[in-house]
Amino acid sequence: MIVLGIESTAHTFGASIIEDVKEDSNNVRVLSNEKVVYTTTQGGLKPSAVADYLQSQSIEVVKKALIKADVKPKEVDVIAFSQGPGLGHCLRVGAIIARSLSILLKKPLVGVNHCIAHLEVARVLTKAQDPVLLYASGANTQVIGFSEGKYRIFGETLDMGVGNFIDSVGRLMQLGFPAGPKIEALAKQYANSFKGLPELVQMPYSVKGMDVSFGGLYTWIKQAIHSKKFDVKAIAYSLQETVFAMLLEVAERAMAHLKKQELALGGGVACNSRLQEMALAMCKQRGAKLFVPENQFLVDNAAMIAVTGLLQFQANANVLKPEQAVIKPYQRTDDVVVKWR
Repeated sequence: MIVLGIESTAHTFGASIIEDVKEDSNNVRVLSNEKVVYTTTQGGLKPSAVADYLQSQSIEVVKKALIKADVKPKEVDVIAFSQGPGLGHCLRVGAIIARSLSILLKKPLVGVNHCIAHLEVARVLTKAQDPVLLYASGANTQVIGFSEGKYRIFGETLDMGVGNFIDSVGRLMQLGFPAGPKIEALAKQYANSFKGLPELVQMPYSVKGMDVSFGGLYTWIKQAIHSKKFDVKAIAYSLQETVFAMLLEVAERAMAHLKKQELALGGGVACNSRLQEMALAMCKQRGAKLFVPENQFLVDNAAMIAVTGLLQFQANANVLKPEQAVIKPYQRTDDVVVKWR
């Protein structure tokens, strides 16, 4: 079975072709995973401008995915698309392409929850059995675990997503979008300037039960940058140490609550090498296993939509007619009944 996945929840338009291969250990082979990403040299995202860019690139990205996979359009069996959550302007771009292809090729459609797709691609491609997912991306920050027929949210942000928080700090530092890799580089430069343990700038640490909050920390950093009391490299380093400790505290607590011994990382922020180091250290202390997909499957990508779409199609979950393929910008992870597990 050949599945075409389409991703367009925010700054990325992606198209991927995967194949259901029984002789493969994971039963899935990713044949292509193409994308374009909207970026800026300063400022952040304007949804209408992002959507216009994605629309202008969408057809070419789908063509590239088919060519790289050496698959003809008529050979596609199922079309999966990111139905939500996400920016409405951007979600519509992917939904229109998916509906059009479904009608043109007479192929079934599957609507996929973007957050769940991050977990499923990690579970399928890394051979994790039943992990807790630390999902850290731009708009989303959640700790997710499977329980009682659904993917449940056991902790999340109370205000902004961790990626949006980091990008907001990046705007204060005039780093452009996305700011995460640049802040990581500044943090590494600061850490390497010390022979021993780097000096940590004490920042607000906001864990409230199983949830995290970044609003107060953002205000503190904004004031610190304007006062020029601390070097921006010291702020970048201390920001990472503080925020990642917050995320891993709630992730570890969820693992203990659910009695699960596997942690998977997902989302663009999970590409950060320091977050991966800290997650590995926590898992080793617990005698647990850490699963981290390749970076191309951590960031927003279409392969994760295709993989989840395949699982859903096989279980007849959210298989849609074109007229039913509406977007769901505010869909929660735990709104989805998981029939495929």
